[in-house]
Amino acid sequence: MDNRPIGVFDSGLGGLTAVKELMRLLPNEHILYFGDTGRVPYGTRGRDIIRHYAKQDMNFLMQHDVKAVLAACGTVSSVASDIGGSLSVPYIDVLRPTARAAVNQTKNGRIGIIGTSATIASGSYRREIHKIDPNIEVFEQACPLFVPLVENAFVAPQDEVTRLVAQRYLAAIREKGVDTLILGCTHYPIISPTIRSVMGRGVTLINSGREAAAGCLEILKENDLLCGADSRAEYQYYVSDDTDSFFHVAELFLGQSVQGKVERIDIERY
Repeated sequence: MDNRPIGVFDSGLGGLTAVKELMRLLPNEHILYFGDTGRVPYGTRGRDIIRHYAKQDMNFLMQHDVKAVLAACGTVSSVASDIGGSLSVPYIDVLRPTARAAVNQTKNGRIGIIGTSATIASGSYRREIHKIDPNIEVFEQACPLFVPLVENAFVAPQDEVTRLVAQRYLAAIREKGVDTLILGCTHYPIISPTIRSVMGRGVTLINSGREAAAGCLEILKENDLLCGADSRAEYQYYVSDDTDSFFHVAELFLGQSVQGKVERIDIERY
């Protein structure tokens, strides 16, 4: 039993999809979230910059005595999959649990992957899927505009801008006849109704935030790190840019107030 918080980080708001699932799966757990809103998106950066940012994010979380670190960022998970090896606490990313869920879900052996430019260029999801089943056909598409659309709250299912962008990005991958689509960036589940409407009902969407949270639960159980049953969950949020813009979108996605729980920090100190 361990009542320390779970540390979660992402390039911005997307990691809140994992936080929401953690709240559902682990209602007694304390969660400390860092969204690097001042440097979002990571997906258009080079490998060295992504690794540098991720190390700073983890250093910040470790300063708060977290018991585990969840990299709720598809880009970091894909480009810097080895980066958590130096930590003294368990490290979980979105890559492996998401790939495993997609392989378990597909019926026709055709899986689509959408992600940031860096995630798709890394080929990480393709490799992970083929480790599990080399016979699966994989089709990939970078969707770099999805992250800024989410960060700027263009998320309503009826939003015409997001729908048109989704149609443009997803046309080719839809034509491949995939029956399973990995949302390889944790921002993407926030616009899953739009993605689902474009892909059609016959395609199952794999929510990387949800799968990462489930993976975190497994690791905490294996290492006897769950909070006690009488623990009362507390949530704290940190960002590297303006807190006011975070309030509205975070509350929209989490379904609860974050007022008084958000603090801006200087991530360059870490």
